[in-house]
Amino acid sequence: MSHTPTVRELRVRPVCVPMHQPHQTASGVVSESPLVLTDIVTDEGAVGHSMVFTYTRAALKPTADLLKAMEPIIQNRPVAPRELEQELAKRFRLLGTQGLVGIALAAIDMALWDVLARSCEKSLIELLGGANKPIPAYGAIGFDGVDGSARAAEEWAKLGFPGVKAKIGYSTVQDDIEVIRAIRSAAGENVSIMVDYNQSLTPTEAVERLRLLDEEGLTWIEEPTLAHDYRGHARISRVINTAIQCGENWWGTLDMQHAIDAEASDYMMPDVMKIGGVSGWLRAADLAQTHNIPLSNHLWPEISAQLLCLTPTAHWLEYADWWNPIISQPLVLKNGCTVTEGMIGTGVDWNEKAVRKYAA
Repeated sequence: MSHTPTVRELRVRPVCVPMHQPHQTASGVVSESPLVLTDIVTDEGAVGHSMVFTYTRAALKPTADLLKAMEPIIQNRPVAPRELEQELAKRFRLLGTQGLVGIALAAIDMALWDVLARSCEKSLIELLGGANKPIPAYGAIGFDGVDGSARAAEEWAKLGFPGVKAKIGYSTVQDDIEVIRAIRSAAGENVSIMVDYNQSLTPTEAVERLRLLDEEGLTWIEEPTLAHDYRGHARISRVINTAIQCGENWWGTLDMQHAIDAEASDYMMPDVMKIGGVSGWLRAADLAQTHNIPLSNHLWPEISAQLLCLTPTAHWLEYADWWNPIISQPLVLKNGCTVTEGMIGTGVDWNEKAVRKYAA
């Protein structure tokens, strides 16, 4: 009878990785990535990894401290991600499982799945009975104006990406349209274009603006209004022909269910950290399949590339190279699609020299 590994130790390290180029949005500028790196070590010596993004440096130490404080709950327990996820959810139900608590719980869940797969010398896809599939990827363009957006679009197209996504939400809808048309001209007619308002409009403003964008041939329009205004998004979706995309700011699959009930979004794109780690994503994929909703990801390209292979309604991979400096083997792409063959675990492992350099 094979031995089930148990959790011996939980290691936590905060790092702050500078952005190669600050990423501007209608809601602010991202110039660095505050990350908490988690390692779960088993009694057999296997190590599983995960990282979480705290968005702001102020949340970095509290998240790391919270994660370390959870160590006694999982210590000496079998590496059983689904079981431990449910137990931790019960433990924190009264406090709530969103925000920093949700981030910490997702870090543990992803590291548990990683160490379980590594213990079996398998990828996450193989562990969960899936198959490797190429997922088309799009590159991100910031709130960079007409010229900057066009240059970025041209660079992504030259790299073979079949899609690009731009931040918009300029002073006027005509400014938005100028940026979109500049991207189209630079990237070419065969490249799909998505746009993201980063929650910057009211529902009324969104309806007025997006009616004019319906003629631009966009693949989707993302988060025109507040992420949890499901009724507002539903109102927008009813009158706009272009698909509405939401999901990166939903906490757990209950938020996703609320959005589905409200018919708030044509497409959905969970964030593996906010949706509840691997365990949460698998529930989200089941929900998407049940309702026939195309599912993309937000950030986390290495683990998301594998999760999309396990998702029946997989749509697009959002590619970002923000965290590549601290990852020993960043996600490989070929002809603008993901390559998951040869991965072990969730695909996340550390470049220790860089981790030491960016230690917070």
